[in-house]
Amino acid sequence: MSENELFTNDAGESETHPLSVSELTGQIKILLEEELESRWVMGEISHYTHHGSGHRYFTLKDEDSQISAVMFKWQSRGLSFEPEAGMQVLVYGHVSVYEPRGAYQFYAARIQPAGVGELALAFEKLKSRLAAEGLFDEERKRPLPAFPRRVGVVTSATGAAIRDIAQIMQRRAPGMQLVLAPARVQGYGAAEEIVRGIDDLNRYGEVDIIIVGRGGGSPEDLWCFNEESVARAICASAIPVISAVGHEVDYSISDYVADYRAPTPSAAAEIVAREHGQLSARVIELRQRLITSIQGHIEHRSEAQRHLDPRRVLLRARDRIEQNAQYLDERRKDLATAFDRYTSRRDEAFKNALTRLDDLSPLRGLARGFSLVEERKSGDLVKRAEQLAPGDLIKVRFQQGNAICSVEEIEHE
Repeated sequence: MSENELFTNDAGESETHPLSVSELTGQIKILLEEELESRWVMGEISHYTHHGSGHRYFTLKDEDSQISAVMFKWQSRGLSFEPEAGMQVLVYGHVSVYEPRGAYQFYAARIQPAGVGELALAFEKLKSRLAAEGLFDEERKRPLPAFPRRVGVVTSATGAAIRDIAQIMQRRAPGMQLVLAPARVQGYGAAEEIVRGIDDLNRYGEVDIIIVGRGGGSPEDLWCFNEESVARAICASAIPVISAVGHEVDYSISDYVADYRAPTPSAAAEIVAREHGQLSARVIELRQRLITSIQGHIEHRSEAQRHLDPRRVLLRARDRIEQNAQYLDERRKDLATAFDRYTSRRDEAFKNALTRLDDLSPLRGLARGFSLVEERKSGDLVKRAEQLAPGDLIKVRFQQGNAICSVEEIEHE
């Protein structure tokens, strides 16, 4: 059989050029990539390898089939947990051909836990790691401003969360402005849009608080708020962030890292508008008290005005003068009486002092027959015989008169 006959089919069709293996593999690759769009696939991980290059190689399988899969390093930056063999996961990606081996495989762009157990495990691992880094520390969390003028909201533009927030703001704080940074809050790409919304509001710089959240849903629906990228964006925000995800029983990683956690989006709006509502009520209360006070003052002054009869004013003034004159007379009399008592007490005290002074006078002893002896020259009193010597002149003072004597002999007892 000739070569021409070999490449001619039974139907008599024209010659067909043979394909190389590379060309055939390339065509298969194109067919797979064109016919099979990117999609979510659920399965169990096995033969998991985290290569030193940063790429992750694993097999995705179920009860009947398996497929090789790879997640390249640049795709794994948004990975919020470390996959493990035996873990049920949801993997988003596309099917293509690895040409060097001619084998088709799944190229993963995103991986998230599929079952409740896997979700809880991934949640706790990420929570522990971020807590160890200090992202949950109370010291780094900031107080919320009391009277914000603009509130940024990162949530779905068509979800119930933004409607609830807007209604509460309108009722509790009608002057407050809302700035929406729309983002998907569920499914593939949601975490990236939430991060972008937080960054956009920070770049905008005109909001005082950011609310990040959505209404309730299953753990899978809320998983984007457990992504590490969302947690780090909240931590890096220069504007205080309130996390408001799901219902009161739902907790997400964003709740732990945010400056404040609200159980629901409606509760977040209540928290933001709370100070405005209290201030408004306080202003109304003070306004009513001011009106009441002014009315009372006007009534009091009006009553006083009615009593301002000129004749009665003069009579009250004359009566006041007369009472003051009588009071002055009484005080003058009290002053004179007090002065007389004072002088009497001083006279009596002076007399008593003179009597005591007279009793203590040495001249009182002379009247009883005693005498005073003084040295003639010095005038010093002689108290002891040792002060004198024979021949000394002394002066002896009596009650009446003095005598000059000469000492002839000294006697010592």
